[in-house]
Amino acid sequence: MALMRNATARAGEVIVRNNVQISGPDDAPVLVFAHGFGCDQTMYSRILPYFEGRYRIVLFDHVGSGRSSLDEYDAVKYATLDQYVDDLIELCHALQLTDVTLIAHSFSALLAIAAGVTSPEIFRELVLLAPTPSYIDDPDTGYEGGFSRADIDGLMESLDDNHLAWAAMMAPVVMKNPEVPQLTDELEESFCRVDPRVMRTFARVAFLSDVRPLLPQVEVSTLIVQCTNDSLAPLHVGEYMEAHMPRATVVVLEAEGHVPQVSAPEETSRAILRFLAER
Repeated sequence: MALMRNATARAGEVIVRNNVQISGPDDAPVLVFAHGFGCDQTMYSRILPYFEGRYRIVLFDHVGSGRSSLDEYDAVKYATLDQYVDDLIELCHALQLTDVTLIAHSFSALLAIAAGVTSPEIFRELVLLAPTPSYIDDPDTGYEGGFSRADIDGLMESLDDNHLAWAAMMAPVVMKNPEVPQLTDELEESFCRVDPRVMRTFARVAFLSDVRPLLPQVEVSTLIVQCTNDSLAPLHVGEYMEAHMPRATVVVLEAEGHVPQVSAPEETSRAILRFLAER
């Protein structure tokens, strides 16, 4: 009885810490949605109708993002990818989630890859939206992430100088789709809502992490969803990931930009649903 109470209490703590929201039938297949850098779980709102009713949907915010518990945020603790991975694994254990399909966007694709290696027993599939294993070029191996280290350092310096100006500069680059300016406005507002001290540390984890050595160890079946004309995750990055992951498949959407679940929810959802049906 004491163990049950402790487990229930810990689950409650995790739900508060990560603002966990659960919906759908108890006995349905589980989809866990993990959001990207500078965003929160609301970035998935446009694709959820395609999955509701058929799946048990688990949404959460990374600590420091959205409506998570900011009191739990520690800049030292969250200075590496490891703590985000630990949070995800703890969330799955606390909620007794198994056979999970993890849908992870951008930054969260990094932790999805790591979690798929450390805890493969939890995950049935990984769906990686606009992923990259490393943003930084590696001349020694010929890997092209799309940015030099100097590029990333400059990006971090501009963020440190003026959080709001950085958000205004980056939102249109990330979102693209200028014909629908409200999408860019939505992303900019999301960037601006994040506490600046969280944003700075989070950005360094997102843009400096490198999970390339883990790719060959990911035995979980994986769908890599790429977008046409993505400034942050170019098409050759997806080809690299597919070549280095044992059970990965790439699908390229017609959608442009880096946030397809927002700019092209129907196309994105149909790609995911096809993958799930094949599995």
